[in-house]
Amino acid sequence: MTATSTTQFRVRYSETDQMGTFYNAHALVWFECGRTDLMRSLGLPYAEVERRGVLLPLTEAHVEFLGRARYDDLLTVKTTATSEGRARVRFSHEILHADGRPVARGWTIHAFTDAAGKAIRPPEWMAKLMSTHA
Repeated sequence: MTATSTTQFRVRYSETDQMGTFYNAHALVWFECGRTDLMRSLGLPYAEVERRGVLLPLTEAHVEFLGRARYDDLLTVKTTATSEGRARVRFSHEILHADGRPVARGWTIHAFTDAAGKAIRPPEWMAKLMSTHA
């Protein structure tokens, strides 16, 4: 299963540090925005996934910082989801300035679990939805 989406946003003042660039922890927050928008673009907001009894807890994350982003810069996060083994999904993220200069890239891996936290295989409805939007 594979699916991709692109989201634009502006760096907010509260996301910058004393050096005038974005504070590094915000890259993971921006990754989450990309994941959320990807799920919504598939027609299945994450809140609905949870209502169906499926959770996607984060199990692993990696970020590479490639450039600066300042207050009010227009950025794009490109997010791609792919299967990772039998019970996980990998979200790959690339954050770029509007002119294509890189800011950060990385990935997060999420397990598929039921409401009790037990690992499960991706539900057929989710795998089908993601594969039809590849």
